[in-house]
Amino acid sequence: MPSIKNWVLPTLTAVVLLLGSTVLAAAECVATPPPGSVERQAILDALREHSANAVNREIVFVVGALKVCSGWAWLHAFPQSPEGRDRFEDISALLRKTHGRWHVVEIPCSEPDNPECLGEPGYFARLKQRFPALPEAILSE
Repeated sequence: MPSIKNWVLPTLTAVVLLLGSTVLAAAECVATPPPGSVERQAILDALREHSANAVNREIVFVVGALKVCSGWAWLHAFPQSPEGRDRFEDISALLRKTHGRWHVVEIPCSEPDNPECLGEPGYFARLKQRFPALPEAILSE
């Protein structure tokens, strides 16, 4: 009969390697589509389409941060008029690519002292609970 020593160490090693490779795979999938790329334009167009009714004018987004992984994107951008004269409140958004098209899934509120808003402790943990497939590696804290 095999002793505990004979199977515990190999089992623990396998578990550590498996977990480590999962973390590395998630980190490796994170990318920032370069300016001018089709992917970046599609993400920004989805946000523009979502924001069109609120702004009721043509806007461009200056990207502060954009992380994409496994059909999910987290974006932080600064909307402005095309000539840059008018600037608007910055915006963060979670987007999901389904059926080959990007869609805004959530735009977090930014009210101070609201526990449900971006910037409050636990916001990203709650977001991950609502969207279990969301790769943590794209979230900016």
